[in-house]
Parts: sequence; C-alpha cells; structure tokens
Amino acid sequence: MKNITLFFLLMLGFSFVSANAQQSDVQIGGSLGQFRQNQGALFDYSDPEAVNIKVAVWGFVKYPGKYIIPSYSSLTDLLSYAGGPSDDSHLDELKLIRTLPDSTQTVLELKYEDILWNEEAKNISKTPEIFAGDILVIPGEPKLYFKDYLSISLSIFSAIVSLAILIINISN
Repeated sequence: MKNITLFFLLMLGFSFVSANAQQSDVQIGGSLGQFRQNQGALFDYSDPEAVNIKVAVWGFVKYPGKYIIPSYSSLTDLLSYAGGPSDDSHLDELKLIRTLPDSTQTVLELKYEDILWNEEAKNISKTPEIFAGDILVIPGEPKLYFKDYLSISLSIFSAIVSLAILIINISN
C-alpha cells in the first residue's frame, strides 16, 4: 500500500514539474473571457480564433507587464494595450529586444514617430513585426515639477538648519 501511495505522489509531483517546465510563448486560441487581467501584470488580449503570442512591455507605459496578444498585432496595438506611453517616456529611444532561435538577443532601436506614422507616410524604415518572446522597452525618467523642486529644497534647507542648531548647542 505504501508503494502505491508513493508511486502516485511521485507521479503527481512529476506531472506538476513537467507542466510548469513546458510553458511557451505561443498558444493557439484564447480564454473564454477576453480582455481580462490576471494578478501579477499578466494581461490577456488573446483571440480565441487565432494563434496568440506572449510578449512583454517594460518601462514608462501605463500598464507595464506581460501580454498575451494575437500574432497579427502590430507595435501600435501593443502600445495601445499597454495604455500608451507616459509623459515621462523618451519616445525617440524605444527598444525591441528579440531572442533569436540560437538564444542570442538582438536589440532593435525604434522611434515612436516611425511606428505611429508608418502606415500613412509609407516611411522607408519598416516597422518590425512582433514575434513571441519579444520585449518592448520604453525608456524614460521621471520629470520634476515645481512642487518637487520645492520639496527637495526645503528638505535640504531644514537639514542644514538642524545641523547648524546642533553645532551651536554642542559648542555652548
């Protein structure tokens, strides 16, 4: 009886490990509830009638995370799914990181204007297609406004005044 129980426990553990190890960046069909968002920044925009791919969007967008999207989606669609670039983003420095079949990575530098106007302006530069496992990086840095500068200045000023008072009290 112990051998049978041990056998079933081992089979259950093995099936759990093998199921987790076989995750892929491509899936056929989608979930029944379209446009749902799971915990942990996984966004599902899959099409049940098409081949879907998993891509990631990092950086200064409204909703960074991993996305399951139809394979026919464009970069503008992906940016739209992510909520668009934020005010702090540098749109002339977009990067598309692609892992090649030989496990090397290439970085494609893009400009937002080329992506946005490629259809209408028929630019010479071709917007790259999105493949499974691609990572779109939108760089940027937070912008400081007057209230931020005022807060930083008052913090430094109060630290200097506190230090001066401490020195005066110690010297007396």
